[in-house]
Amino acid sequence: MEQPLAPNSVCNLAAVNLAEMADKETKTVNFEKLKRTVEVGVRMQDNVIDATPYFLEDNKRQALGERRVGLGVMGLHDLLIYCETEYGSPEGNQLVDKVFETIATSAYRASVELGKEKGSFPFLQGGTEEETNRLRKAFTNTGFMKKMPEDIRESILENGIRNSHLLTVAPTGSTGTMVGVSTGLEPYFSFSYFRSGRLGKFIEVKADIVQEYLDCNPEADPENLPNWFVSAMELAPEAHADVQCVIQRWIDSSISKTVNAPKGYSVEQVEKVYERLYKGGAKGGTVYVDGSRDSQVLTLKAEENSMDDDVEKKEKQKQHVVLVDTINELRSTNVTIGSEVGNTCPVCRKGEVKEIGGCNTCTNCNAQLKCGL
Repeated sequence: MEQPLAPNSVCNLAAVNLAEMADKETKTVNFEKLKRTVEVGVRMQDNVIDATPYFLEDNKRQALGERRVGLGVMGLHDLLIYCETEYGSPEGNQLVDKVFETIATSAYRASVELGKEKGSFPFLQGGTEEETNRLRKAFTNTGFMKKMPEDIRESILENGIRNSHLLTVAPTGSTGTMVGVSTGLEPYFSFSYFRSGRLGKFIEVKADIVQEYLDCNPEADPENLPNWFVSAMELAPEAHADVQCVIQRWIDSSISKTVNAPKGYSVEQVEKVYERLYKGGAKGGTVYVDGSRDSQVLTLKAEENSMDDDVEKKEKQKQHVVLVDTINELRSTNVTIGSEVGNTCPVCRKGEVKEIGGCNTCTNCNAQLKCGL
């Protein structure tokens, strides 16, 4: 489980679209807008607790007792791009730290105000005033709360707080994709992909944010974008881990984050990444080595990823990605290029499509074109 929960507890998740928090004119973060959005999000999620029809009494008792919510984000990479700051860079991590500090402190101040208005979560209230004070003191002395500004801790001691937990970074895969921004706190896996058009041709499609940049900068070279358009596979695994650790400082619950590692990454190298996550304060972590499974949703176009001791000296190379669920059967009556078994691969135009491990896979570039798993 990415989200640790108490027995009979439930998830109550929402996400702030950070792409909307950018001031595109000044290339900065609108922190006042971010604060207001977080405040509304906390109040909305707290209302959801009362509006939810609980089918099991144990779930209802736990949910109403702790009033746990998990406000997260989507569009973090979009925000950094609008601020012309590279994901995973020292400057990027400084900005990320400030963004999530703002989210955390705004969420806790909002919950304190809700506590004044509607009362603290019941599990923080004892049978006597002395017992309640003891519980509040224990709450503010937890490891996470010690990082909070003193005014928030003092307010909780005096007035309590509405929610036991407030922050969780969930993947937001479906909702982020629907909105058209990067999902969760992940960087874009790729900024271009291929889809089939009405004539049965595979057309390269740019991510919305890339097209927006090109529209605003007609002189820009789409094949040589600025460094802040870095993709997930261009980042060192250590950079992925460090971003997660920066954010974890301001998240009271858990984070969903994948550390992408290239093909050939050894067990020892993976071990070092987990050690880095642990020492950096992450509560958990996922390391995925490209090509380590027979079938995967995202694959690089024809190029192979490789990693050796001199990887940092190698020139970064942008690669296209094939999204398997966007490739449909070609409708032309005499087309041999397609995703069906026996067709010529539409990605590299060289290999033959065969069924391998439940997926229609190119024998040349290993692109997974259609999967039944």
